[in-house]
Amino acid sequence: MIDRRIKFRHIQCLVEIAQERSLKLAADKLGLTQPAVSKTLKELEEIVGATLMTRNRAGIALTKQGEVFLHFAQISLASLQQGLDGVEKEGDQARATLNVGVLPSVAASLMPPVIREFSEMAPHVMIRIMDGPHSHLIEHLKLGKLDLVIGRLGRPASMEAVSFTQLYSERVDLVVRAGHPLLQNPDIKRITDWPVIYPPEGAAIRPLVERFMIANGVGDLPNKVETVSGAFGRIYTRKTDAVWIISSGVVQNETADGHLVRLPFDTDITKGPVGLMTRPEAPQRPEEQVFRLAVQRVIEDLMLSS
Repeated sequence: MIDRRIKFRHIQCLVEIAQERSLKLAADKLGLTQPAVSKTLKELEEIVGATLMTRNRAGIALTKQGEVFLHFAQISLASLQQGLDGVEKEGDQARATLNVGVLPSVAASLMPPVIREFSEMAPHVMIRIMDGPHSHLIEHLKLGKLDLVIGRLGRPASMEAVSFTQLYSERVDLVVRAGHPLLQNPDIKRITDWPVIYPPEGAAIRPLVERFMIANGVGDLPNKVETVSGAFGRIYTRKTDAVWIISSGVVQNETADGHLVRLPFDTDITKGPVGLMTRPEAPQRPEEQVFRLAVQRVIEDLMLSS
């Protein structure tokens, strides 16, 4: 049974401090004084009988007990917001929704476990997922049609008015079907002998791939298909002798089960940050806060490094 001494202000205060990592910033956001916020946090810690946060030079840090409490506090706020939204919409079927854009590598590797985690944490929130090229998703984000986007950091011009929080790093792979003749004598310059599936203009990995090609002395590709379509790439690469140049996350499942094989080339030069993109001016809804928590938990479980 919930301790009746815990009030909404306690929950809201904890969540804001955890998000801002600062008592002062949390106080400003809540429209309170810093001593008032500090007092509210102390009250909550006395009620639950545990230290939830500690102070250090970097600001505020959650204890293990604090992380557990925050998890359920965010779910509670999200559920309350859903209830308020439902009353406002006067619809029995009204549901809170979160619109998420994902680049192909994220859609194939990170999102399945994230959605599973998020569904357990916030089962009544409906997720709408849109995948596609970087430019398309960023345009929808800026127009407010997406709440957030997860994918590679784009070119500076495309990232104007977009906030980027890095989650981990990812490289580009060159993959072929099992038994491909290039596997017998791997030579990067020989990829011109076969069809190449290449990232198109506007793709986040295009500049990295171009730099990789120049660094390895690869000239013009006479037989090139430009696309970011994972569906096309998976089938075409398995059915032909094509070489597919693509983010490792897109083909993670196929290389794990042996249907596709990564060519043994050093592609560390193509490593780039994958992160969460939002509109800086947009308020962070409870659903998004819980989603961010789900993403972070999955990244930690998968041991992805930033």
